[in-house]
Parts: sequence; C-alpha cells; structure tokens
Amino acid sequence: MTTSACNQSRRQLLKGIAAASLLCPLYSSSVLAQSNKRLYIDGLSFLPDNLDDVRASKLDAYICDISDIEAITQPDGTTNYKRSYKACIASIKEAQQRVIDNPDILLQGLSGRDIASARAEQRTAVYFQIQGADCVEDDNFSGEGQQWQRLNEFHQHGLRVLQLTHHYGNRFAGGALDNDGNQGLNKPLTDDGKQLISALNQRNILIDVSHSSPQTALDTAKASQVPIVQSHGAVRSIVNNARCSPDEVIRAIADTGGVFGVFMMSFWLTNDPVPTIDDYVRQLDRVARIGGVNAVAIANDYPLRGQENLLALDNNNEEGVKQYHEWWQSLAAKNVLGFENLPQHVVIPELNHIDRMSRIDDALAKARYKSSDRDRFLGGNWQRVLNQVLI
Repeated sequence: MTTSACNQSRRQLLKGIAAASLLCPLYSSSVLAQSNKRLYIDGLSFLPDNLDDVRASKLDAYICDISDIEAITQPDGTTNYKRSYKACIASIKEAQQRVIDNPDILLQGLSGRDIASARAEQRTAVYFQIQGADCVEDDNFSGEGQQWQRLNEFHQHGLRVLQLTHHYGNRFAGGALDNDGNQGLNKPLTDDGKQLISALNQRNILIDVSHSSPQTALDTAKASQVPIVQSHGAVRSIVNNARCSPDEVIRAIADTGGVFGVFMMSFWLTNDPVPTIDDYVRQLDRVARIGGVNAVAIANDYPLRGQENLLALDNNNEEGVKQYHEWWQSLAAKNVLGFENLPQHVVIPELNHIDRMSRIDDALAKARYKSSDRDRFLGGNWQRVLNQVLI
C-alpha cells in the first residue's frame, strides 16, 4: 500500500471512530443524564482568582491554561511570550495544589472519563494545558541519558494538552507570526517536532496546533496517530490574518477526528466595525462547512468571566481596543499578514460575559441549528476527542 493510501485509510478510520463515539453510552449518558442542562466544555480559559466564577460559568469541563511566561524580544524587535520550563513547572504545581485544595468545585482532568465524573458530582473538570512547547525545548530524547525528562515531569503533574508554539516558532515547530518581512515564513514541523509528536502520542497528551504556522499544523495532522486540535482560533477565509487558520488546516484537523475551537477575540472574528453574536455564529458555521459538524467547538481565551479590562469599561470597544494598538502596530511594521489596519474592537459584548455558553446555545437555536448539533458544538465534540486521546 502506498504512503498516501495508508494515510487516507488512517484518516477514514479516525473519522469513523469519531462518528461512532458520538453514539457510545459514555457520550450519551454524560450529555443527557441527571440534568437537562446541555454539556458545556470550553476550549481554553484559566483558573480564576475567585473560584465562584467556575460555578457561575456553568462549565462541566474546560481546557485550562496553567502556563507562565517570560517576555523575550525577538530578533525583529517584536515580543514573544515564551513558556519556559522554570516558569511553567512552578505554575503547574501551583495549579495542581489549587485543585487539590478545592475538591468541591474542581476535578483535575486526567482522562476523558473525568468529564462524566465531574458532571455527576456537580464539579468542573479542568484539563491542564501549556501554550507552547518551549517548556520542553531542553529535553534530551535521543542517545544516552534521561529521555523526555521534563515532558514526563509535566505529565506527572497533570499536563494533558500541549500547544506546540505561541505565535513564534521554536525547536519543534513554526509559529503563526514568524516573519520574513513578506507576510510570513510558514515554517514546517521540524525533525525534532516529529519526535515530540510521537512522544505526546505515546503519553496520551493531546496536541494543540493553536498559534502554529499553517504548514506546521498540516504536518502535525499527518504525523499524529490520534486526533489533534486547535483549541482556540478563527477562520482565515473570514478574516485574512496570520493568526487565523486557512481552510486546509481546519479540514486537516477535522480529518484526524479533532476539533477546532472558535475563540472570543473579536478582531479575529469579523472585519465589521461593530461585532455581534451573529459574527460568532458565522465563524462556527464556516468551520462546520469546512470540517463538518464533528469538528466545531467553543473556546474562550479570556478569563471565565471575560476580558477584564473591557468589563471594567462596560465593554466599550472603542476605548478598550487601544491597549492592543502598540502590539498591532509593531506587527504591521514587519508586514505580518493582516495587521495593516488597526483593530476596531476586542470583544463581542454579548459574549464577554460569564454566561456566554448559554448565550451561544440560544444564538445557535435562533440560527436554527438542530439540538444534536448544539450538543456537539457546546461540549460533545470536545468530550469525544478527550475520551479518545486521554485514555
């Protein structure tokens, strides 16, 4: 059998498993059992200072970014926020302790089954994620010595989702904002990156291609033996920006059986001067048309209650967007794709709210989405992938 035929067979098998799992008892029972409330899972948020926000969010589970950063000036003068080993090992231990100290509210998600457990116990499962594999760049994984020592250490403390890059490339992968002054470099997954993909597959850690270059995302989809995700992003055919994903990337993620989470950053959701919840639904609809209804998911990328500076401004986008202008202009000066015009807004006011999942649910119903599709979009697709990968 040729390599392409073999890859196609694997894609069909993964998609078949994905479809079948929507009918499995675990999926059905966790969506429908004990409560009439739809299953809600968020693709990216954070541990709030006030854990009352967790209950108020109505989330059954979410991907929880626990990483910490170091600000690194790039050779081209722009800033990259790297997730270093030193910063992230401290932050994951702190997050783990907070979960342990609050068992009535939180459950540390270690396998996909923990979603059903958390729902049954009226808790919220949090799946620890780090936004960038910089934290394991110094790992040894060939020859003599301890292999993947730091990756193993993170896994032992509960890391279950690893994002390959954050904006800029590293030892393993290309970043969405890597730049040559001509609207991008589109760097591929490196040979070391292929080793990392294999190591993550072996350890049942979900691979996240958010912030990756399109070519890295496509390469990762080919290399991984299990579904991959883009936990938070937007569609480039709606907003032509380097941080948004081309159709072929969304399709490739879907072909692995994975999901694409649409986030809340409105300047990457619409070019219209006033963003609305209809713009968000339009993004979800486009992902469904490209990758199918099993690929659509919800993400936040802000704190559970919303973008806090905008909340303090009563969601005044005209004033709140100014905080992004300096960064935006630094990228425009480097001719990065889509940064030539200053953004006009930051949030969709209706969704910059702790009850956003219910509001998205209502908007989808208004847009005449079937109840079964809303089940998928608002949590079922995330649960399926986590069940498949985190075993």
